[in-house]
Amino acid sequence: MFILKGVNDMQERKIRLKDMRQVGDFVKAAEKCDFDIDVFYNHVYVDGKSILGVLGLDLTRVLYVRYDGYNEEFEKILQKYAGSEGFAA
Repeated sequence: MFILKGVNDMQERKIRLKDMRQVGDFVKAAEKCDFDIDVFYNHVYVDGKSILGVLGLDLTRVLYVRYDGYNEEFEKILQKYAGSEGFAA
């Protein structure tokens, strides 16, 4: 039996980023993480640590964030941009 390390640790959250300042806050927090962060909607995936990638997404949509680690500051940013929109994270 093979166990893939980290597969079960994957987390997914919903966020909404409305403007360039919010994208900057998100990417700044993501850059401090020592794990991969993907931001996506439908079939469009970008690196969550890339400001150009995140800015290239449709910011009118709910975005999904997938990651497999823990960073307290990053968790606070996720909560900040999930909680203000009234949808379950």
